[in-house]
Parts: sequence; C-alpha cells; structure tokens
Amino acid sequence: MTIANYQEFYDSFTPSMIEAQLIGDLKQGFNVCEEICDRWAEDPSRVALNYEGASRPASSHTFAELQRRAAQFANLLASRGIGKGDRVACLMPRTPELLVVVLGVLRAGAVYQPLFTAFGSGAIEYRVSQADTKLLVTDPDNIGKLDAVNGCPPILLFNRDGAEAKYAELADFETELNEQESVFEPVRIGADDPFLQMFTSGTVGKAKGVAVPARALLSFYVYMRYAIGLHPEDRYWNVADPGWAYGLYYAVVGPLLLGNTTHFNENAFTPETTYAMLRKYRITNLAAAPTAYRLLMANDSLLTADDRFELRLASSAGEPLNPEVIGWVERRLGCPVMDHYGQTETGMTACNHHDLEQRIVRVGSMGFSMPGHRVVALDNDLNELGEGQIGELAVDMEKSPLFFFPGYTWGEKNPFRGKYYLTGDVVISHGDGSYSFNGRDDDIITTAGYRVGPSDVESTLLEHEAVAESGVIGKPDQERGAIIKAYVVLKSQYDPSDELATELKNHVRSRLSTHAFPREIEFMAELPKTPSGKIQRFILRNRAKDEADGL
Repeated sequence: MTIANYQEFYDSFTPSMIEAQLIGDLKQGFNVCEEICDRWAEDPSRVALNYEGASRPASSHTFAELQRRAAQFANLLASRGIGKGDRVACLMPRTPELLVVVLGVLRAGAVYQPLFTAFGSGAIEYRVSQADTKLLVTDPDNIGKLDAVNGCPPILLFNRDGAEAKYAELADFETELNEQESVFEPVRIGADDPFLQMFTSGTVGKAKGVAVPARALLSFYVYMRYAIGLHPEDRYWNVADPGWAYGLYYAVVGPLLLGNTTHFNENAFTPETTYAMLRKYRITNLAAAPTAYRLLMANDSLLTADDRFELRLASSAGEPLNPEVIGWVERRLGCPVMDHYGQTETGMTACNHHDLEQRIVRVGSMGFSMPGHRVVALDNDLNELGEGQIGELAVDMEKSPLFFFPGYTWGEKNPFRGKYYLTGDVVISHGDGSYSFNGRDDDIITTAGYRVGPSDVESTLLEHEAVAESGVIGKPDQERGAIIKAYVVLKSQYDPSDELATELKNHVRSRLSTHAFPREIEFMAELPKTPSGKIQRFILRNRAKDEADGL
C-alpha cells in the first residue's frame, strides 16, 4: 500500500473525503451503530471481536451477531423509555457484553457512558448523578460498589446467578435481552448530538463532563487510518481499557468504523498475558500506553533470543516515549513505534503518522498536526510561537474542520480563547509544525497511562476523619512514569503511623479508584502555601523528585 506524503495529504484534506466512506453525513447526521457495525454485517463471517476471557473460554463474535444483539439491547432500552440523548452507563470489564451494551445504546440514539471498573463508589456516584444516568449495566464483580452509591440509577445485572443472593431481585441482563426482538431501526442523531458521555480529570474541582458528538467519527477515522496505519488485513489490538477515552475511542469505535476486528483481553495486564495475546492472535498492529511498553521492556527476560512476533506497527499515547523504549520495541517486538498526542476532549490531534510519510520523526516528539486539525504553540498573549520557543499547545479551531469538542458538558470551565482551544499542555515548537511535550501548566498526574487530577485524591483523603488537609503530586517512577504521592497534615488528635498511612491508602482505593490511590503517604506538620492559601504543589513536586533522584 503506497504511503502518501504527509504535507501533500494534509494540505489537500477535506472532511468530505471521510464522509464519502460513511452511511450518514455531517448534514443529515449519523447512527453510530450503523456506521461501526451494520456496514460490515452483510458478511456473516466477518469477525468484529476476538475475546480472551479471564474465567470464560475465548470466543469470537461477528458483526452480524453483534448487530442482532445490539438491536435486542436497543429494544430493551426502548421498553424502558430510554432513547435519544439519555445516558446509559456500563461498569464491566472487557467482555462481549460490554460491546453489546455500547452498540445497543448507540443504535437507540442514546449516549454511552463508560465507568472504569477500578472506580470506587464515590467516583461512580458523582458521574451517574451528574449525567442523570437512566440505566447502569454491571456484573457480579462490580455490583457491590453500587451499594454505597446514593441515587443509583436502575441496574441491569449480567450473570445475576453468579452474584450474591441479595441481588436476586435485580433485572438479569441475558433474560431481559432474550425477550427482545432482534431487529431495531437505527435512530439517527445530528452531527453535533452526543453519542458518548466522558469525564476528564482536572486539578480544581471534580471531573469535568465531555459529551462527544457524532461528528467525532470523522476524526476517529483519520486517526485509525493514517496515524495508527490500520489496514484491512491487520489484526489490531489496543491494550487500553474502554472505560477510558483512548480505549473507547480507539479500541472500540475506531477499529470497528474501519471494519477491523478488535481484541479484548479480560485478564489483568501483565507481561505474560500480553506476550501470550500477541502470539495467540498473531497481532500485527498494536496500540498501548508508554507504561505498557516500559513494563514489557522491564520483563525482557521472558523472551528468548529467538522470540519473534508478527507485529508490523506499534503506537503509543498518553505521555512521551523515551529513546530506550523505542529502541527496545524495534529490537524485540520487531516493529517501529510512533508517539501520538490527544485528550479526552479532542481525541488525537498531533501524531507521528504511520501511514503518511513525514519529513522527520523526532524521538519523543508528539509529531505533526493530524489532518483536519491545526495545532500551535502559544505564548500568554495568544501569539503563535516559532522554533525553540516554549508555550501552551492549542488547537486553531478556525483551521481544524475535524475539531469536535463543544465545551465541557456542564460549563465547568472555559478552555477557549478567541479562535483557540487551550490544552493545558506545555510544548516546545520545532518550527516546522511539529512539537514535543514539555510538561503541563497545571498539576495533572499521569500514572501508568492514566490521568489523575490531584483534587480528586485530595478531596477523597479529606473524607477521612483523621485528615486535616493534603497535597497530592506525581513522583517520578521508572515503571509507571509517576506514582501518586500524598503529603498529609493530620488533625491534632491523630498521630502519624504506618497503620494510618495504609488505612488512608485503602480509603482512597475504595472510594475513588484503584489506579488513583496514593502509593506513598508522607505526614507533614504543614503544607507549603502561597500567601493566598493555595498549596504550592511545585515545592512538593521538587521534594518528591529529589527523593526519586536519591538526593
């Protein structure tokens, strides 16, 4: 397959080039299930999902089967009065049923809301309350978290027989699904109507709502085809969990939009399960967070000198790759790996494109604007910066026809300045349209590929009776990129102890999330603050960095 020149393709790109591939269009709207499932279901043997189970046998599921099951779920929603614009949440691991829920919600014209299975009751409660969620689908492993969720929406329980007896009165997923007709006319929504309800972490206040409109399909298509470099014959696996944006956008919607088989591995991510998955399914195109590649590299001893994979391409998103990891992937996995940049709000916007020939690919760089977008670096006065200058990465919305972010769902923050959307990320400009990540202008922590807002962790710590205040930062860590560290000031009647530190960790783990709890807690008499009383996290960050550096 001939690779086009990046600059020529970028300059000539128009959204109509992608619209021509789809059933709907920007004027008439879309049904997303129709675009990512029905288009491929005429071939009864075409596989949409290969599933590697944790406690169930592996299985494969065709587009035709999923089309029927999605129709049944859409009918189930309609029978409950749930339809266009309503939020339906799913708190389940990577299973075929999760995909059925996603497709059924989209078929009904409703809005799919992911809930990461590591979330605690507090994080779930906030999200379903904020979104006015109409139905929540879960399984026996996660149902217990909902006991502590105030105002929990109606629950549909998969494998009810496998749950505790006290949940026997809840509606059973399979029973209700099998009562429904397997035909449902797709409900078309406008290009600016939402089909996904996401949440993204912030440094101030709670997670912010991001409603993704149907027009985002065009951006997802460009990313999959030209940055991921997905070909029809590829066996594609995106390791990311569909409880998060990168997994939902590009492990579910993106590959199915192009008619490719996607892969779910329900097992916990370990080097052993990952290598086994690559071998069993002969994966040719891999996408993962840098922490996944770092963990594989750290366990290089699991490979023999003769081990070979069928990988053709690999992609990474979440934080920059370092040269050691890039060299290891090429040497041991046998393929090039490219860095990509994006956000929950925008999807991917800057990439080193596998299937567009760039003039240069810099190690550790996020690359060039993805076709349909124009990203720039700005100074504080919104002047665009040139070579060697450092500023905030922004999207020029007037010259970005695929930019789809309408603003935060409930107006939690205004990230727009004139014609620019400000990402909050600081970059260095290379002067040729490409950029390298230089940090954040706020305090977001990226740990093992997850973005965590310190205020969420701090607020959860403050729920504990012993905590007076806390400051949360990311401490550099070789394997995870960063770990969450909390500096805690106790109330006067409590004394620091290892037991209390463990109790606080477990409190955050159960209330917030297993990926967002502090792996280190240090007790302090007081936190460093500005004269106005704001925590000076940069002082805490520097202290943690010195610790990590062994100073």
